[in-house]
Amino acid sequence: MHRQEPQAPRVVVVGNEKGGSGKSTVAMHLLIGFLRAGFTVGSIDLDARQGTLTTYVTNRESYARRFELSLPMPIHQSIHLTGQEAGDRNRLDDAVGGLLAECDLVLIDTPGADNHLSRAGHTHADILVTPLNDSFIDLDVLAKVDPETMRILRPSHYSEMVWDIKKQRGQRDGRSIHWVVLRNRLSQLDARNKRDMEGLLRDLSRRIGFQLIEGLCERVIYREMYLKGLTLLDLREKGTDITLSMSHIAARQELRRLLDALGVPQAAPDSAEAALPSAATG
Repeated sequence: MHRQEPQAPRVVVVGNEKGGSGKSTVAMHLLIGFLRAGFTVGSIDLDARQGTLTTYVTNRESYARRFELSLPMPIHQSIHLTGQEAGDRNRLDDAVGGLLAECDLVLIDTPGADNHLSRAGHTHADILVTPLNDSFIDLDVLAKVDPETMRILRPSHYSEMVWDIKKQRGQRDGRSIHWVVLRNRLSQLDARNKRDMEGLLRDLSRRIGFQLIEGLCERVIYREMYLKGLTLLDLREKGTDITLSMSHIAARQELRRLLDALGVPQAAPDSAEAALPSAATG
């Protein structure tokens, strides 16, 4: 079994209090990226009411049975929010501990809301990945911006929560949380809004301490793959009913850059992907 070193990151949390940021799509692609890199992976869906990640995994199991495919699968659990905060935290702690006993890595997908279960999930993070839509509306979850000067006034509620949790984690076990903000659903056009967002986020990353990386562009393929439980990393699999297009290959190239930034080992790209310019669209 491909075991991590004792101090290596073992829990990846995907978190953002704002819904619609593409958290579950990012979470599923990270899961399959880790699995195809040879790790055993456990996953926990804390947004059990919405259940997007759980549905994604279920769709994947159904698709694999239908087409008789041997697709890599995580050991998946979901935890429902109740009115009992202590009980919810204990169930989460037990779930994380149980999965870490048999898996190399655990990925936790948190809800797009601030509640005690989401906060508890964040406290387990060795790496926190925060997908953020490339818009000023979504930036509000990280910082307040002066509309006249386009300068950052102060960190916002989610940034303050992460800061508090990072301090708690250091006091509890002396370990740090590596925070990654992922600019997600990027426009494929070099618009002024996109450049302004990049400048503000780079300034904010220096002020409150996160790594800024580019995520995935907005593409129709993600909605199609969700219904099948597939990811971009599955499109080489023989027996799927998806025909590769240049758009798919360009999207997979974006995903490779994301996984590289997070340090996930990968197989070499195929010839079509290697030949594709980085600015490919579709």
